Amino acid sequence: MIEGAAESVEPAEPAGIDDESTAPQDTFPRQHARTQRFTLGAPRNIVVSPDGRRIVFVRSQAGADPINCLWVLDNDTGGERLVADPTQLLAGRDADDLPSEELARRERMREAAGGVTAFATDEEAKVCAFALGGRLFVAGLMSGQARQLDVAGPVFDPRPDPPARRVAYVSGRLLCVGELDGSWRVLAGDDPDEHDTVSWGSAEFIAAEEIGRQRGYWWSPDGSTIAACRVDVAPVGVWTIADPADPAQPSVEQRYPAAGTDNAEVRLFLIPLDGSEFVEVRWDLRAFPYLVDVRWDRRGPLLTVQSRDQRTLAVLRADPATGNTIGVSSDHDEQWVEIVPGTPRWDADGRLVTCADRDGARRLLLDGEPVTPVEQQVRAVVAADEAGVVYLANPVTDATVQHVWRLQPDGSHQALTDEPGVHDASAAGGTIVVRTATIAEPGTFTTTLEGTVIESHAATPLVRPRVEIIRTDNHELATAVLLPSDRNAHDGRSLPVLLDPYGGPHALRVLSAQAAYLTSQWFADQGFVVVVTDGRGTPGRGSEWERAVHGDLATAPLDDQVEGLEAAARWVEQSGAGITCDLGRVAIRGWSFGGYLAALAVLSRPDVFHAAVAGAPVTDWRLYDTHYTERYLGRPDDDAGPYELSSLAGRADQLTRPLLLIHGLADDNVVAAHTLRLSSALLAAGKPHEVLPLVGITHMASQEEVAENLLLHQLDFLRRALALDR
Repeated sequence: MIEGAAESVEPAEPAGIDDESTAPQDTFPRQHARTQRFTLGAPRNIVVSPDGRRIVFVRSQAGADPINCLWVLDNDTGGERLVADPTQLLAGRDADDLPSEELARRERMREAAGGVTAFATDEEAKVCAFALGGRLFVAGLMSGQARQLDVAGPVFDPRPDPPARRVAYVSGRLLCVGELDGSWRVLAGDDPDEHDTVSWGSAEFIAAEEIGRQRGYWWSPDGSTIAACRVDVAPVGVWTIADPADPAQPSVEQRYPAAGTDNAEVRLFLIPLDGSEFVEVRWDLRAFPYLVDVRWDRRGPLLTVQSRDQRTLAVLRADPATGNTIGVSSDHDEQWVEIVPGTPRWDADGRLVTCADRDGARRLLLDGEPVTPVEQQVRAVVAADEAGVVYLANPVTDATVQHVWRLQPDGSHQALTDEPGVHDASAAGGTIVVRTATIAEPGTFTTTLEGTVIESHAATPLVRPRVEIIRTDNHELATAVLLPSDRNAHDGRSLPVLLDPYGGPHALRVLSAQAAYLTSQWFADQGFVVVVTDGRGTPGRGSEWERAVHGDLATAPLDDQVEGLEAAARWVEQSGAGITCDLGRVAIRGWSFGGYLAALAVLSRPDVFHAAVAGAPVTDWRLYDTHYTERYLGRPDDDAGPYELSSLAGRADQLTRPLLLIHGLADDNVVAAHTLRLSSALLAAGKPHEVLPLVGITHMASQEEVAENLLLHQLDFLRRALALDR
C-alpha cells in the first residue's frame, strides 16, 4: 500500500502550436531539441526597477528563435517595448565570436541561447549594459534606444555604475571602465610584473560552477570605487581537453581544481576610479578561502566567506577606507553549511537577513533569530525592503512545490502563491513578478501580483504528460509515475520499466511542473512505465534528508531508486489502468549525477536493473571538483574511504548488464576521462559495454541534431538491451 494520496493530473489540451516551432511531420525529439527544451520564447532574467514601475527582461521572439532580445514592460500601462534586437544591432556581424570568458559563463549557467543572455542595470534601472559578440552596448530603458560603445574588447560582463555615468567590464585578464563617450581605460590587470595566471574582475571556476557567483566585481553605491576579485590560478593543476576528431587542432589547457588539490587564490581589492592606491580587503584567507559573495550598499561592503571544509560560513563587513573586516554573523555545521541564494542582505530596518538550518529545516533568520516555521524549508530570498522580505519556500514534507512568501513588517507571513506548482519571483519597489509552472498547463505563466502579464512565445510541446505523484511507504519518497498516453493499446500488457532520475544533491526531478516530465512522457509513449524518484540527498526535505549522503554518495541514492521502483510497480498494479510492470525488464537512464546513478545501478544491483544509459557520469570522485565533492566526501588525503565507497571504477568487475556510456569530449565540468577510465576498467575486466563519444560537445548537449538523435539512440539501445519489439 502506498502511503499518502496520489496526485493525478490530466494536462490541458494545447491551445495551439506556433508554426515556427513545429514543422509538418514533426517529432517530439526534434521539437524538444529545436526549442532548447521549450525554453525559447519564454521571458527570463527578470529585473524590477526600485520604484516598481519597469520590468526588464530578455525573451526571444518565437518558440524556436534562439536569439534573445531585451525588453522593458511599463508596469503602469502593461505595455512592452523592444529595447535591443541583437540582429539589428550587430547588422550582420558575427554574434558567435564570443570571448572565452563568455563561453565559460554560458557553460557554467547551462546557457544555450544567443543574443542578450545577461545584462546589468544602474541603481534606478534606467540604463542597461550588455555584450554582444564581444562588443559593449548600452541602452536607455526609458527611451528604448540601444547603441554600441566603441571600447577596446573583447567585452565580458559589462555593468553600469549605480549613478549611470560609466560602464565597467572585463576584457581577458583586465578590468576596464568605459565612458559613455566611448573612451576607456584599464583599472587593473596591466601590471607587467604580474603573472599571466592572474586575472581581475572575473569569477573563478569554483565560484561560477558550484558556489553560484557568476561575477567578480561590484560597484560602490556612489560609483567612485569598484570591489574586484584578483584571481590567481597558478596553484591549480593544469588539465588538457583535446578534440580527437581533429588532431590538427591544439589541445586546450584548463585549470581544474580536482578534489583534494589546490584551489585558485582569490583576494578582494577596492579600486578607486580616481587613480589612488588599491585597498585590499583583509580576512583570514587560510580559514576562509572561498569568497561566496559580495554586496555593497550604503552600509558598506558585505562579504560572505566559507571555510574549505564548508562547515563554517561567515558574513563580514569591510571598512572601505582601510579594508579591515569585522564579523557580522557566522554559522557552523558539523557536516556542511548550505549557501542560500539571495543572502545575506539587510532589510529596511537594518537587520541582517540570512538563512540557516535550525531545528531540522532551513529557516529565514533576522539578526540570527529564526522567523520562519520549522514546517517550512526556505530555498532563496528574493527581496528585502519596506514591504517586507520576499522569499521562496516549500513545505518541508513536500519539495514538489515551491511558493512565494512575504515576511511582513509586523512579523506575519503572507503566502503570495497558493496554486500547486513551482513558483519563482523577482521583486522591488512593491512590485512582485511571479513565474509559475504547473502540471496542468504547459510552459510557464509570468505575471505581477496585480495581474499584468508578461507574454510568452514558448512552443507548446507535442507531448502531454499524464503524471501520478505517489509517496513510498518507508521514506515517503516523492515518486512520479508515467504511463503511455494510449493506454488502450497496452491494455493487459506487462510493460518494461524505465527509471529516469537525477537523484543527487542540488536538483529535483519530481516537481509539480509539466516541463519536468516531457522527455519522460515521450519514453513512456514508446511503451515504458517511466518512474522518477527524488531520494534522500535531494533538496527541499530538511537538514537530515539532505545530509543522508554525507560520506557516501552511493548507498542512499541507489536504495531510494529501488524503493521508488517497487512502490511504483505496486501502484500501477492497483491503479486499474490494465497495465502491470515487468520487473524482469527494468532500465535506468540519467545525465551527470543521474548518469553516475544509472551506472551504479547496473554495477551494484543487477538483480533489479537490467540495462543502463549513463550520460556524462562521474565515475571517480577524485576527478571531480573541490567544492562539490569535498562537501560530501571530505578530502581524499584525509580519508580515502568515502571516495572508494562512492566511486565506480572499483566496481567494474561486477558488470553483468548492458551499459551505454555517453560523454561529450569537450566537457570541462565532468571531463571525458570519467567515462574513458571506467570503460578501460570494464574492458580490463572483460565486461562488454558501449561507449558513445560526442565530438565537440560539452556537459550540455545543446546542438539541435545531437540533442534530437541522442534521445533516439538511447531508445534504440534500451530496446536492444531489453529485447523489446520495435
